[in-house]
Amino acid sequence: MAIEGVDPRRIGRELEGAAVTVDPGLPAPVRAGVEELVRRPLGPGTGPRVHVGPALPELGPGERLLWMHSTNAGVDALLAASAGWPPGTLLTRTVGRMGERIGQYVLAWVLAELQQIPAFLEQQTSRTWNRLPTELADGTLAVVLGTGGIGAGIAAALRPCGVRTVGAARTARPVPGFDEVVALGAPDGSCAPDGSGAPSAELVAALGAARWVVGALPLTPATEGLLGSGFFGAPAGATFLNVGRGATVRTEALGRALEEGRVAHAVLDVLPEEPAGPGAPAWELPRTTLTAHSAGPTTAADVLADFRAAWLALGAGRLPGLAVRAARGY
Repeated sequence: MAIEGVDPRRIGRELEGAAVTVDPGLPAPVRAGVEELVRRPLGPGTGPRVHVGPALPELGPGERLLWMHSTNAGVDALLAASAGWPPGTLLTRTVGRMGERIGQYVLAWVLAELQQIPAFLEQQTSRTWNRLPTELADGTLAVVLGTGGIGAGIAAALRPCGVRTVGAARTARPVPGFDEVVALGAPDGSCAPDGSGAPSAELVAALGAARWVVGALPLTPATEGLLGSGFFGAPAGATFLNVGRGATVRTEALGRALEEGRVAHAVLDVLPEEPAGPGAPAWELPRTTLTAHSAGPTTAADVLADFRAAWLALGAGRLPGLAVRAARGY
């Protein structure tokens, strides 16, 4: 799919003469790998510029940003800070093996719950010997909110254990790796009383049958605060895990669902405001574990692999697979 105002063939032609910079805060292997790939000394210049980093660079006189490769998967903060993405400038992002990592993170929590790992750890502390009932994952249902690279990684990790996966996306359509994909929101755009989005009828049915609900949504104007009373009113005792963006969840609505038993447990890897101080509301949620944004760390190898793939695609006149559509926010 094309991006308005971005011509990959033009960008590819300009790469040869572009200055290339890497954020000084990045690990040395990233700088060395980028320099080896582009085959020129790194540093600012005049004319077109390519930048690798988490934030927009400061441009010198005569410079214009040709392409920025973000070292993060989420680019919401970057787009917000730019006050309107520069027209004609390409933005790509780093995903690397994040889908695989986050998929295994979700699988670990699913199996830990089924095998009563938290309860056995408590028994170990109290030196209590009780046999606890355990369950198989086979036949359970996971609803994954978001069917991009991270959502697909989650579905791929759960499938070998027999977990059925229903994805939720902007539109209902077949997506490889999912048993079914339903529409995320109600077609009329209606909202719940707290202003959050209303799930589609198909998603309400899936949430009601789910053992696991996993948030894997990017943060965009359409998803900010989306998961509120409308969504958390639908589950019937599911465990909720959020590995997407913290600001997609309304913490107070999740708290009510936990108190009322509609959500049995919650595992939150991301929060609306990070890091969470001692007074953060999420610490007060019942039956909830916070894991400090650790589900999908980005490595130097991830940054280099995705930058290399984008560089080669542009050199061939193609739009990179990880190009960001600024109007969508991902």
